[in-house]
Amino acid sequence: MRAARIHGKQDLRIEEVPTPVPGHGQVRIRPAYVGICGSDLHYFSDGAAGIFRIVEPLIPGHEMSGTIDLDPSGRFAPGTPVTVHPATWGPPSSGARPTWPGGTFLGSASTSPHTQGAMSDHMVVTTEQVRPLPASLPLRRAALVEPLAVGLHAITVAGGVQGRSVLVSGSGPIGLLAAAGALAAGAAQVWCTDVRPGPLARARALGVTEVVDVAQTPLPESRFDVVLECAGLPQTLHALLRACAPGGVVVQVGNVPNEDRPVNLAPIVSKEIQLRGTFRYDDEIDDAIAMLAATPSIEQVVTHERGLEEILDAFAIAADSDASGKVLVRLS
Repeated sequence: MRAARIHGKQDLRIEEVPTPVPGHGQVRIRPAYVGICGSDLHYFSDGAAGIFRIVEPLIPGHEMSGTIDLDPSGRFAPGTPVTVHPATWGPPSSGARPTWPGGTFLGSASTSPHTQGAMSDHMVVTTEQVRPLPASLPLRRAALVEPLAVGLHAITVAGGVQGRSVLVSGSGPIGLLAAAGALAAGAAQVWCTDVRPGPLARARALGVTEVVDVAQTPLPESRFDVVLECAGLPQTLHALLRACAPGGVVVQVGNVPNEDRPVNLAPIVSKEIQLRGTFRYDDEIDDAIAMLAATPSIEQVVTHERGLEEILDAFAIAADSDASGKVLVRLS
């Protein structure tokens, strides 16, 4: 079968590899669409995502939709449209399930051997990871299930957004999907920020209340009940604390560098703001499936689609955050 494999920094190849055979408790899937995530871009551009470095060829991709190819148990019929939860869980521990140590994640170098991802003609996952799709959800739109689940988990961590004013900082794919999730979840207002015209135009097209180019216009002070930081820029935290209303919640969604940075925390005290972190998601993947089935307009977050043979072009487009929203790789 064909597979896109990252061998190291700037080294991405389409190669023929053996087709995997599902074992006990596993199924084989034919991926149809795979989204390019920020971690995929880092693995390609840097040979690493955060502290996880590629030491063997890695098939990227954890945002996917496809169809069942083979289920030895007979539970899923061939051709069944599905997506997958990319995580498996380690032994039960304290804290939220996504933080438990010892699990795996598709397309990740965090384990040795690496956990291979979805950018290939076939992939094998556990039966528990499979999520059948409703007939009303096309495979192309279903490739957004995983990143939308990230935004929905952030909303869960915030304590919900029904009737609340929401600020989304950063209008890349995760920010756009978090904003779409907040709108669908009944937020009274949703504002989106960025410093680039492309992401702001895409946020406006989603129907958010307001967009703000924060390079030109300061945010209103003490305005928002919930603030979702989706850009992974720790230097913006003080401005977001100023924009957060008294008694509000700031949720750090974007992955930030593991480094010390000065920040003015005085507003946390004077306004009794809660600062919370969020990591991936849990059962919100099922909520994301239902929301995408009910809200076709969310698919406009997808701006580009390329075939597997155009993988290098797809990664180059995805790296241009002004020109692109979510970029999908088409496999079948």
